[in-house]
Amino acid sequence: MSVAESCSAVATVRSLKVRAQKLRRHVLRMAEQVGQGYVGQGLGIADLLAVLYFHEMRYDGQRLDWPDRDRFVLSIGHYSIGLYAALAEAGILPLEELDDYGADGSRLEMSGSETTPGFEITGGSLGQGLPQAVGMALGVRLEQRPARIFCLLSDGELQEGATWEAALAASHYCLDNLVAFIDYNNQQADGPTEKVMNVEPIVDKWTAFGWHTQRIDGNNIAAILAALEQTRIPQGKPHAVVLDTRMGKGVPLFEQRAKNHFIRVDATEWELARQQLEESNEGEDSDG
Repeated sequence: MSVAESCSAVATVRSLKVRAQKLRRHVLRMAEQVGQGYVGQGLGIADLLAVLYFHEMRYDGQRLDWPDRDRFVLSIGHYSIGLYAALAEAGILPLEELDDYGADGSRLEMSGSETTPGFEITGGSLGQGLPQAVGMALGVRLEQRPARIFCLLSDGELQEGATWEAALAASHYCLDNLVAFIDYNNQQADGPTEKVMNVEPIVDKWTAFGWHTQRIDGNNIAAILAALEQTRIPQGKPHAVVLDTRMGKGVPLFEQRAKNHFIRVDATEWELARQQLEESNEGEDSDG
């Protein structure tokens, strides 16, 4: 890599870190409106969403039905708070609409639906996202379109049989235009994933199902960018990227809670959460 390329790569990472920080601020803003929610997931997945929406994906916010667009399929409906943040930051949703999160009659329900601009599917019932993403990948290939399909799954969704049926189909049809991200934060509603129903060894399983598989730090933007570079190499097989993420990333108040799948926050804690988020960002900046 030349000096110019190296400088450009550093600038890209820094720019995307700024975006991720904005997404986390939006997540806190939304969650504070209702005093609770899936704030840990929104904070944890912000780095991936920043990379996808502000670097990787081809989309047109003015034409959400553009047939050549890349699709982001949110299988984990309760992660919607993170996707709302990304869509608002990208200009697809008005920023002021984030204040309606979780309110009666709002388009921004805690588990989003395809009636909300920028949502490809309704993902409230876990295990249904990857099958739909496989169908989309087949469809755009049959139409000879350049679009790629990105699907976000949770580690707990690997306990669903439909996920593995879809994984078999994607491999059978050699869908190299499909990228599945598995968010491994080791936390689900009933406790740690490894104790509810262990899904390891994840990499070996996806590889055995015929996928090109990587495992990375899902809160490291440079690592996400490098993994995505690998998915562009023609492989003749679908791609799986296992993301080791931290629930509540950037806010120790939430990171350290024993059960942070769904967080109820006291009114007095929000100022501390915002303060910790800014302090964590300053620490990352000083580390380069």
